[in-house]
Amino acid sequence: MHKTEAAGGADLGRDKIGPLLFKLAMPAIVAQIVNLLYNMVDRMYIGHIAEVGPEALTGVGVCMPVIMAASAFAALVSMGGAPRASIMMGRGDKEQAENILGNCTALLAGVAVLLTLVVSVWGRDILLAFGASENTIPYAWQYMQIYALGTLFVQLALGLNAFINAQGFARVGMMTVVIGAVCNIVLDPIFIFAFGMGVRGAALATILSQAVSCVWILRFLTSEKSKLRIRRGNLPLRRKVFLPCLALGLAPFIMQFTESVLFVCFNTSLLRYGGDIAVGAMTILSSVMQFSMLPLQGLTQGAQPIVSFNFGAGNIGRVKQTFWLLLKCSMVYSGAMWLLCMLTPQLFIGIFTANAELAAFTRWAIRIYMAASVIFGIQIACQQTFIALGNSRTSAFLALLRKVILLIPLIFILPQLISDKVLAVFLAEPVADVIAVSVTATLFAREYRRLPPEKRAEK
Repeated sequence: MHKTEAAGGADLGRDKIGPLLFKLAMPAIVAQIVNLLYNMVDRMYIGHIAEVGPEALTGVGVCMPVIMAASAFAALVSMGGAPRASIMMGRGDKEQAENILGNCTALLAGVAVLLTLVVSVWGRDILLAFGASENTIPYAWQYMQIYALGTLFVQLALGLNAFINAQGFARVGMMTVVIGAVCNIVLDPIFIFAFGMGVRGAALATILSQAVSCVWILRFLTSEKSKLRIRRGNLPLRRKVFLPCLALGLAPFIMQFTESVLFVCFNTSLLRYGGDIAVGAMTILSSVMQFSMLPLQGLTQGAQPIVSFNFGAGNIGRVKQTFWLLLKCSMVYSGAMWLLCMLTPQLFIGIFTANAELAAFTRWAIRIYMAASVIFGIQIACQQTFIALGNSRTSAFLALLRKVILLIPLIFILPQLISDKVLAVFLAEPVADVIAVSVTATLFAREYRRLPPEKRAEK
């Protein structure tokens, strides 16, 4: 009989699924919401800077593709490594799980150094290519110059926190984000307004806050409190250890990196057809989309250790039970967010701008852009379960399908077919979502039927 392991007070193999998912997911959801504030608070303060708020907000919005690309590399390593570590723990192979943690730590540090060099040398040209105009590039480059200096902290904080959650230490993972977010919320107004640093102050507050989170994570993962520890002997890279992690992490990498490419496509098209105000509206819409997506990602983070552990242990009944509960919760949340966007868009818009012209433009755009978000709970529940089951090929294809195969081409095709060019650009999002969700649900139904039979009776 396979022995299950308790993690952070939660027995992934025996505890009841409902309370267990709630116990693991709620801290992850809180962490994602706090992380959302972490990402949004800069834009909230910057958008209200006297006289230059709209231009500064648009400039920082242009930085988002670069920031999201950096986050994508953290996801490539961690979102592939953490599920594999969970699967190894489910099999009782702690040594291999720690090998994975060590190799992923080394990869994150190496990627951080490379990204810092690239942004420092070519950052201004990249921002101009990504949709910055002559009016907004000064603010974009001021922000990015400072932010690039903290890339190491960002990579380690984002990447290693997944390994804390993978062990079932959801509260510790939540505190990682909460600590950094609180620091950012406190430091932002001090640096932006009190010290008069403007967008530079926002960037400095962000990287200092990420540094605090990074120290917190490293202290935990090198302590006796952690079931998996970072050990010096596991840091040298070994292909047999890290290549399967990168293969499994390819799907979340594609999801986040193509999000960066997607922003570039949106920004350049909107700048062409609607000018700086359309790009500013896109900055707000992207924040609303994050508010819709990040809690769902927190929910899947809570489900991932349960699915991966029990799949590795052969408890297929628990895998299926977890998925159905995840799907129901995801659909309820995505439906609630859709209603808020359709009925009360000003609830979100007023957070970022008091400019009447920008608010009026964004009000109609949000209803188009978020029109199909009601069904997105199906997409993320199925796609993230593919990852938790170790199915790297299908999850990578689905990530490519929505953004690369569908959405990016539609951004350029629809304006050629519809007279209102700006409307056509925003319409690309719901059209792609409907097609992608239909394909994802179909493929997952096939995967679900192919799950192996139960290896043992459930407790």
